[in-house]
Amino acid sequence: MGPLSPTRTMRLWGPRSLGVALGVFMTIGFALQLWGGPFHRRLPGLQLRQPLAPSPGSAVSSCLPRQRLVFLKTHKSGSSSVLNLLHRYGDRHGLRFALPARYQFGYPRLFQASRVKGYRPQGGGTKPPFHILCHHMRFNLKEVLQVMPSDSFFFSIVRDPAALARSAFSYYKSTSSAFRKAPSLAAFLANPRAFYRPGARGDHYARNLLWFDFGLPFPPEMKTKRGNTHPPRDPSLPQLNVLPSGTGPRAHHPLDPNAVFHPAPIVAGGHSQTSSPSSLDLGSSSFIQWSLAWLDSVFDLVLVAEYFDESLVLLADALCWGLDDVVGFMHNAQAGGEQGRGPVSNGGLTTEDGQLTARARAWNHLDWALYVHFNHSLWARINQYGQSRLESAVAELRAHREALAKHCLEGGEALDPKYITDRRFRPFQFGSGKVLGYVLRSGLSLADQEECERLATPELQYKDKLDAKQFPPTVSLPLKTSRILSP
Repeated sequence: MGPLSPTRTMRLWGPRSLGVALGVFMTIGFALQLWGGPFHRRLPGLQLRQPLAPSPGSAVSSCLPRQRLVFLKTHKSGSSSVLNLLHRYGDRHGLRFALPARYQFGYPRLFQASRVKGYRPQGGGTKPPFHILCHHMRFNLKEVLQVMPSDSFFFSIVRDPAALARSAFSYYKSTSSAFRKAPSLAAFLANPRAFYRPGARGDHYARNLLWFDFGLPFPPEMKTKRGNTHPPRDPSLPQLNVLPSGTGPRAHHPLDPNAVFHPAPIVAGGHSQTSSPSSLDLGSSSFIQWSLAWLDSVFDLVLVAEYFDESLVLLADALCWGLDDVVGFMHNAQAGGEQGRGPVSNGGLTTEDGQLTARARAWNHLDWALYVHFNHSLWARINQYGQSRLESAVAELRAHREALAKHCLEGGEALDPKYITDRRFRPFQFGSGKVLGYVLRSGLSLADQEECERLATPELQYKDKLDAKQFPPTVSLPLKTSRILSP
């Protein structure tokens, strides 16, 4: 790529833009790793393509549905429910998925294009391009852009670290050595360094899991040797002045994997200045702001689990899809878990729960920064969309979901897995809690049966279905030989 033009340079560093280009270093050995290039991402037009019931006075959009999608599926954040709607949409429209050989792209290692089934490097084949990349990975932009078109729509989802910690402790207790050694989440958070060792097997699940999934580097003070019990220098994230995102339209430039990389601008004393990893105080809030600004330059939208339905309305709007494209059932929910996705309110918590929440957010302080930042950007978009218009769309979405549940499901809700005898709909059971699933009502028409099956199919079974559709098994022809072969 040639030198940046003055016009493009102005766009890169103009006061209205957070589009930035960063170089980041690998967490092991502090080696440099290239994430992305200089680009801006626009906020797509906020009009639903085919709303179930148009808002009074709303304009009719002439946009085309977006069908090149990259979804970073974060852990324990409601991402399985988003995955189901992507599976259904792609399945119905005959889109081609970038699929892993099994169910994840080498996680917890950083994503590599070579792990995509059927991937051919540029010039290495004539396979049609992929439309959707959406299964578990640790984000690695440079490699993602080897697989997906540079103008793809990038999005993800985050969750309050306190709620995420409760879910992760139950689900990954047998996987994380830190969780396995702790008698309870309260005991773990009361003295996490008695159980947690950086680099220990599975312990990425025990601290700042969202930050890890986004592929972001960790400050040096967090990459301590085992046995070091010093806390991070800057754990007080609720007071961070994080950079706002999504507050206004930005010029759109496709992501360029071969672009020149520059560090993010850091605001100091009211003036913009450029910094690099080596010049930043990596334990300071500047390092976190620097990382969040990079995410803003890559992701078009980040959903918030606590405002799941509101997020779905904004997603449908940004993709120029109809509301019916994002209506679905909850997937991978644990029995007895927090299925109502409301925000955690300190006023409604007991003293013990409030203490656990505060400790979880402090321990996962990088995740808390992510959450505060993208919660802010979501509400900026809601204000731009219009709150009354959003409330109407959310009510319509929930009414449609309830109607589908009554029509499709036995009991109209998720059930204990002991009641699910059909292996096609029995979710994978993992962790200490039971993962709920669905049983379809009998007597459905063929058309309704097909759609209800899509809604109820868990992520692993749906991935296998898409895999078989995209890569049909070859039929072995009989050997043309007259003699009997030895076994």
